Amino acid sequence: MDEKEKMLKGLIYDAFQDKKLYDERIFCKCLCHEYNFLKPNKTKKRKAILKKLLGKTKNQFCIEQPFYCDYGYNIEIGENFYANHGLIILDPAKVTFGDNVFVGPSCGFYTAIHPIDFNERNSGYELAKPIIVGDNVWFGGGVIVLPGVSIGDNAVIGAGSVVSRDIPSNVVAVGNPCRVLRQITDEDKIMI
Repeated sequence: MDEKEKMLKGLIYDAFQDKKLYDERIFCKCLCHEYNFLKPNKTKKRKAILKKLLGKTKNQFCIEQPFYCDYGYNIEIGENFYANHGLIILDPAKVTFGDNVFVGPSCGFYTAIHPIDFNERNSGYELAKPIIVGDNVWFGGGVIVLPGVSIGDNAVIGAGSVVSRDIPSNVVAVGNPCRVLRQITDEDKIMI
């Protein structure tokens, strides 16, 4: 089993010495660079680069520049996905977003895990756990989502939160570490 296969299976793998993974990261970073330096009005070209970069997209989506990721092919976004400026997705494991997900500015989704022991960490080995985001989820600005987390449908994650454990559906969750504050109710509706 090669290092990429180990990475995709959630096993410990060598991210730094493996040429295939290095080349894939460079390819991805070159596409991110091209994307980030396009004029904002080049919407067709921006969308084409994202479709080439990301593992799966639907028809309606927007990721504002700048955007950074490691591989791209492990990222799946649903219909009507929107991410504000400064999105970072470290995707050695799959990151899946449902439909109607809105991501505030300067948010990060990190699947990579580095060893705590410095000798192991210095060896360059790591592992990764997937992140799953349901439908209709809203992330406030500056949210960080850590490896292995699932976030349920209709959840709202407050600005500046660090999500280190699963969040259920239909709740407002905030803080560091992120905790459920309350259920979402009919009183949260604003009649427009």
